[in-house]
Amino acid sequence: MSQALDTPPPTPAPAPAPAAPTGDHDLAALAARHGLSVSGARPSLPRYVRQLWARRHFITAFATAKLTAQYSQAKLGQLWQVMTPLLNAAVYYFIFGVLMDTRQGVEDFVPFLVTGVFVWTFTQSSIMAGTKAVSGNLGLVRALHFPRAALPVSFCLQQLQQLLFSMAALVVILLAFGVPPAASWVLAVPALVLQFVFNAGVALVMARVGSKIPDMAQLMPFLLRTWMYGSGVMFSIHHMTGPDSGLPSWVGPLLQVNPAVVYIDLMRFALIDSFDGGMLPDHVWALALGWALVAGIGGFIYFWKAEETYGRG
Repeated sequence: MSQALDTPPPTPAPAPAPAAPTGDHDLAALAARHGLSVSGARPSLPRYVRQLWARRHFITAFATAKLTAQYSQAKLGQLWQVMTPLLNAAVYYFIFGVLMDTRQGVEDFVPFLVTGVFVWTFTQSSIMAGTKAVSGNLGLVRALHFPRAALPVSFCLQQLQQLLFSMAALVVILLAFGVPPAASWVLAVPALVLQFVFNAGVALVMARVGSKIPDMAQLMPFLLRTWMYGSGVMFSIHHMTGPDSGLPSWVGPLLQVNPAVVYIDLMRFALIDSFDGGMLPDHVWALALGWALVAGIGGFIYFWKAEETYGRG
């Protein structure tokens, strides 16, 4: 009897611990319950646009800093921003204008050539910089959280700032070769805006491609050089594809819808009196707007769709 009274009551068995969630649905539910979200997850497109707009000051400051640092080690410093395109134009003048004599039939050939070189360089440099925008800045991409589209857009803005320096030299060249100022010069502003949107869209596409295929940065100079030779930078497409050229009749219209040709010709039409409307493609402003919208919107969406993959792997 005493032994029965002294026996302690049995200890209840502990309740079994809840099983750890194993399925993706359970893990997602657990994360949602504790207010967790996927790191670097792609936001919705409207939210992404808002994030990018909120960082517009970073984009402009980054572009200006890159432009300032570009020639910081050179003796002549920022003078190279003007001298580089001028030297390119001089080389093209010697090869194409003198040796190949493409200046025949082109009035104001030097302003014609320099305008083409400057405008083409804007597109070429923007696309090249965009190709390496993500792959060349992996440290920044992995260290900070920001919309990655800010990088290619800022590089395009840097190239636009570079072009504005070159345009100051271009005005001097135009005046020196007897091209008077005209009201049509104002048309250069919308032409540059449309070209910037086009360049940024293509740069966004190439930034995504370049982030996955690093060798693309080595291939792009050859592709861009081929594109340049078909864009009338050093010669007049209007004259080279005329009725006496011996080329099929469809070659001229095909070359003139080339977006590089559209933006180059618009700038020539705006700045050079002798480059009249008869040398422009049909519906040139509609073409310029169309290329800008297709490249700008399409490139932005294409880049955004891979937002969460940049800097990984």
